[in-house]
Amino acid sequence: MSAAVRILQGKFGRVALLDMDRPLVTHGHSQCHVLIKVSGEDTFFSVRDRLYPLTDQTVVLVNSWEPHAYTHHNPDAPGTVILALYIEPMWLGEIEKAFIASGSPGFFPQACVQISKPVSALANRLAMRMLHGEEFGAHQVEMLLSNLMLAVIDTFSEWRSLDAPRKAALAHAPDARIRRSLSYLRANVGVDLDIDKLAAEACLSRAHFFKLFQQDTSLTPNLYVNVLRIEAAIDGVTHTRDSLISLSDSLGFSAQSHFTRFFQQHLGALPSQYRKVVDLYDQPS
Repeated sequence: MSAAVRILQGKFGRVALLDMDRPLVTHGHSQCHVLIKVSGEDTFFSVRDRLYPLTDQTVVLVNSWEPHAYTHHNPDAPGTVILALYIEPMWLGEIEKAFIASGSPGFFPQACVQISKPVSALANRLAMRMLHGEEFGAHQVEMLLSNLMLAVIDTFSEWRSLDAPRKAALAHAPDARIRRSLSYLRANVGVDLDIDKLAAEACLSRAHFFKLFQQDTSLTPNLYVNVLRIEAAIDGVTHTRDSLISLSDSLGFSAQSHFTRFFQQHLGALPSQYRKVVDLYDQPS
């Protein structure tokens, strides 16, 4: 069964060391997502419905809000240990103002690239320290991550060469009607999704609403709602001691088993196991 070996979580986002032997469903993240193989079998990720290899020589890069899935190489084969970075664009913007563009589509022009020696060395150093159970101070975690992400961004993004039109495209704001729908969805996580109601309130046909929503968010309404639910689930699992039954109810699941399956299919770990291995860095140490 897939499991989280260790997770570091703070204002930078999340860093997860995952031992994966099962696929994940198509999903998205509000964060900038970087996937690096640590050990085990070569495997694949699907990004926008195209398969990309994750090997000792490649890195998979997923832009914020970009639909993707883990497609395990073979259900009968050994697992793959993956270093998965979910990095907050606002935190990256504190390192370099231009990095705020990591929260927009197209920041990484390619979904799969050849790993560079600096990225490989920094990622392996972080992964081995996590694997061996070393303790980190908050400042130390942020320094390790900032060095790794600087190497990733300098090597694989085109942020230095973006011209004004490209920067404007990256900063594209959603249609006002879609923004209102997004605000409603964010304020009502756990409420059943009613696309007909959202379309009517936006004065759009269902088909036009669906098209505009996907155009402005890169996700379908269902996938967007799932992003909100999994982020709320992570927050509940890590920042409260609420029971899984209580969290399941608050997020609109009809049974705890459905919540547990949803969590595992999106993150590769059971919520109870995630809670045991996460280290929080919300406060300076």
